[in-house]
Amino acid sequence: MGPAGGRSALHEDGPWMPPEGRVSVKQAWRGTSGSEVFSRRPDARAPVPCSPPTRCSGRVNGDPIPRHRRDGTVGCCSGSEGRSQGQKRPAPDTGRRKVRPVGGFSALLRVIPQLRGRGGTGRPNAPTERPMALLRDAPRERRRTRITCRVQAKKEQPLPPAASQSIPAFYFPRGRPTDTLHVDAVISKIERTFAQFPHERATMDDMGRVAKACGCPLYWKGPLFCSAGGERTGSVSVHKFVAMWRKILHNCHDDAAKFLHLLMNPGCNYLVQEDFVPFLQDVVNTHPGLAFLKEASEFHSRYITTVIQRIFYTVNRSWSGRITCAELRRSTFLQNVALLEEEADINQLTEYFSYEHFYVIYCKFWELDTDHDLLIDSQDLARHNDHAVSTKMIERIFSGAVTRGRKVQKEGKISYADFVWFLLSEEDKRTPTSIEYWFRCMDLDGDGALSMFELEYFYEEQCRRLDSMAIEALPFEDCLCQMLDLVKPQSDGKITLRDLKRCKLANVFFDTFFNIEKYLDHEQKEQDSESEGPELSDWEKYAAEEYDILVAEEAAAEPWEDGYEAELSPVEQKLSSLRSPLAQRPFFEAPSALGAVDLYEYACEDDDLPPS
Repeated sequence: MGPAGGRSALHEDGPWMPPEGRVSVKQAWRGTSGSEVFSRRPDARAPVPCSPPTRCSGRVNGDPIPRHRRDGTVGCCSGSEGRSQGQKRPAPDTGRRKVRPVGGFSALLRVIPQLRGRGGTGRPNAPTERPMALLRDAPRERRRTRITCRVQAKKEQPLPPAASQSIPAFYFPRGRPTDTLHVDAVISKIERTFAQFPHERATMDDMGRVAKACGCPLYWKGPLFCSAGGERTGSVSVHKFVAMWRKILHNCHDDAAKFLHLLMNPGCNYLVQEDFVPFLQDVVNTHPGLAFLKEASEFHSRYITTVIQRIFYTVNRSWSGRITCAELRRSTFLQNVALLEEEADINQLTEYFSYEHFYVIYCKFWELDTDHDLLIDSQDLARHNDHAVSTKMIERIFSGAVTRGRKVQKEGKISYADFVWFLLSEEDKRTPTSIEYWFRCMDLDGDGALSMFELEYFYEEQCRRLDSMAIEALPFEDCLCQMLDLVKPQSDGKITLRDLKRCKLANVFFDTFFNIEKYLDHEQKEQDSESEGPELSDWEKYAAEEYDILVAEEAAAEPWEDGYEAELSPVEQKLSSLRSPLAQRPFFEAPSALGAVDLYEYACEDDDLPPS
């Protein structure tokens, strides 16, 4: 059959060619037409012209010739054996990637010269390696070579500078570092100060001068002395102190980080309540405003406990019981510590150290603690301010909602430390901590929002108490509208902690639901007008009023004698009233002057006294 038949025997001249104008099936499969077909190897940079697909013509120089199969693989046959004898096709090598078909015998002729450099003999008839294997491996070798070259070229390109290299450091958890010259100057000044002491050793009395040489406030002397090991030995050598302070200067670069490092336990990065005891004990022993307490050492622990609770109440905003360096840096505590040196009257430092505030808190607690075991139960706490706080709120306080995990509950009782938190929150509901305190108590389900059900739960008792006082209570719906207008919550149907902190009248909101006395005061009086000068907080107003009342009551309770000093100072009056029962009480059971005095009974019997 001629060439037009398409299926005749192979020509003697070479492979069979399709007639002009017609496209073979394999050409259509390749997507090309005509007499020239381009291979589509992915590793080829440019199309390589190949011979048209051909039938297998047997052997060339004794070697099998590759033949394209319909499934895209490459096979071999020898003459007429390929189809007639039904020889099984070899199993594909699954460990190698499939090779895309290449074009005919001419492609093989182009590959053979490249294979001579791979260890072949250079002769087409060499039996050392089958051409089929060489053809299958050749494209892989070329691809690997190009990829390697491309990777090496990419490595040679210089990397762009990292973005962090162009941004200056802005986060300094221990303060911004200082230069080395400043550190050396401070160490030299400390060494000159120690040279003035006998044997270059400083005692606790000398630590004030050392603290000033370090550039610290005066009342850092206690923590400096203890941190250098002076508490164990009674004195500190210059070498040990310089080594300790140099380490602090290299690691801590601001006052907050230094103070925390001096007080904290080794391995910690926070302060707990016990860490403040040595520092505050030194303040009690050496501050001129607390000199009268030297003769009443039994009250040292009560004053220190009160100051510690006020520190954590104001500084520890996370309610974790651990003061971090960030919390200390954001607070005003270190500024108040520095003012201890400048202010001789301790009562002027009302935020933490005021003795008058301590006296008011301790007397209020002692009035409620009838058995004087320094623990009060719910019935004792309910008597505060003539049962002003509702019973439901008292139950919430004893439920553990505001105890922060401390050991404050013992058979349904709370300690003096928790009473400090209660009184500070009750008398000043504008501070962030007090808002959080009462919000925790009112949030019955702990979902972080006050629902209308929770508000109605507390308001029901207020209505009953108003009815018992013959006062018409406002319906809950009307009261709720007023409170929503007051707070202006962002979400409908609930009030969040953020809403109450944004509201400037959070005290009115809380008193409406659980303090009957203050609720009536808010209803009867108008809002206070703005006064000139710095305005006192609600707690400072309360503490000043209560202190004057307590001093007046104590003065009235004292019997008048001929040798009485009319110009006795208030501090001496407090000490004289507290001094008498001290010898009869253990350390932790020191009562106040009002503990065993009934003022009303004493007033009634005043006229019956025999004349002197």
